[in-house]
Amino acid sequence: MSIVLVRHGETEWSATGKHTSTTDVPLLDSGRRDAERLRERLAGRDFALVLTSPYIRSRETASLAGLGANAQVDEDLAEFKYGDYEGLTTPEIRKTRPGWSVWTDGAPGGETAGQVGARADRVIERALGADGDVAVFAHGHLLRVLGARYIDLPANHGGRLALSTGSVSELGFERERRVISLWNDTSHLR
Repeated sequence: MSIVLVRHGETEWSATGKHTSTTDVPLLDSGRRDAERLRERLAGRDFALVLTSPYIRSRETASLAGLGANAQVDEDLAEFKYGDYEGLTTPEIRKTRPGWSVWTDGAPGGETAGQVGARADRVIERALGADGDVAVFAHGHLLRVLGARYIDLPANHGGRLALSTGSVSELGFERERRVISLWNDTSHLR
């Protein structure tokens, strides 16, 4: 059993470093092309369950990858809620809050890493209950938290797991121990 994590393709906001959660921005043409490349990458895989974030960028990525018809929207896969920092870049935030990090400070009017971790834990439990492999289409910060929580690390340790748009990662088992089998693979985009 494995859980394949797919970060959505590039959007205007992800390309410019803007924190994007509830703003439902679409994929750029480049993001659509990258999502289409996922179709071949995931071809031949049989997924017992396909989950996607409610936002268009993840749903469209799942669709272009050929898995949209069977995808189920899971609200727990929504991106980290950035509250007052929605649409701002880290340098813009740090002008008024030096040293700020979403991983340690959360966002005013938004969420903390721990709150996102609780959502990730529910997704993990749902995926582990599936009758086979699972594909998950979601967002950079949420998927990084999910990776950390899968291997029993605190949610804020997701900050140590870089994750590119259009990337594929895989969570699995080594014997009975949960492991990250593959992380941030973009070889299909070359």
